[in-house]
Amino acid sequence: MSNYQLKWFYLLILSIIWGSSFILIKKGLIGLTDYQLGSLRIVLTSLFLFSVGFKSLKTVKKKHWLWIAISGFTGTFFPSFLFAIAQNHIDSGITSILNSTVPINTLWVGAVLFGIGVTRKQLIGVIIGLLGTLLLIASGIMLMKESGVSDTAYLDQNYWYGGLILFATVGYAFNVNIIKKYLGDISALAVTTGNFLFIIVPAFAILYATGFFDTVFSSSEMQLAVFYVAILSLFGTAIAKVLFNKLVQIASPVFASSVTYTMPIVAVMWGVIDGERFGWMQLVAAAIILVGVYLSNKRIN
Repeated sequence: MSNYQLKWFYLLILSIIWGSSFILIKKGLIGLTDYQLGSLRIVLTSLFLFSVGFKSLKTVKKKHWLWIAISGFTGTFFPSFLFAIAQNHIDSGITSILNSTVPINTLWVGAVLFGIGVTRKQLIGVIIGLLGTLLLIASGIMLMKESGVSDTAYLDQNYWYGGLILFATVGYAFNVNIIKKYLGDISALAVTTGNFLFIIVPAFAILYATGFFDTVFSSSEMQLAVFYVAILSLFGTAIAKVLFNKLVQIASPVFASSVTYTMPIVAVMWGVIDGERFGWMQLVAAAIILVGVYLSNKRIN
């Protein structure tokens, strides 16, 4: 399979995995606090990765370690907590909208701070994809209103917590550009395993400080939440991070970050499976998103 085909294959798989992560976070927060969920997610992911990727660290050179550490904190550690905290106060629809700012942040961070050039088609693709995502979310809200769903769920939220998502997306933008510019010559597994080598200790310290180990064995609700977080850690973090880092290495940063545009499509599909309505506007929005993603890939590397 050529790199061009691999780009789209990785994008599809990541869209499915990360598009399903919001519901797992939501279920995990039923039995765990936001800090417990964020730290447990990192600890479990670390164990998964160390079991299969520890040997790959032999390929990492001295010049890589600083960037691997920065990548680990900006791309995984802080976002894991920021998303968990924010999702306690705002719904997944708003989270999806804010998360879709990753490509535009990736574009300006790469151009201004990392000297990675962008084309006009990429810029147009980013804007089109963002508009498609906004249309997808807006159409979903309209369908809920037509179905007689109360607006209370949308009004009874603290939107200031959306700022945490924006901070996380800037962290993602830094991470993507760091991998592309400084870590492209080592394997994606080595990069990902190295990331968690740095962040497992502070994550475990936070998990211990929350009293998780004192209560988890006596709470069936927490145990069920741990099950959901384990699924999230294995697929949504461990496997997905390796695939994403590989995608960044073979594609442009903007194209790789455009996965945040395709994730809401999967989220809507989950809604349909759960009995929600699907309208023609959502189909149009999905098509617009795919056009934007296609244009964002029109770059000669």
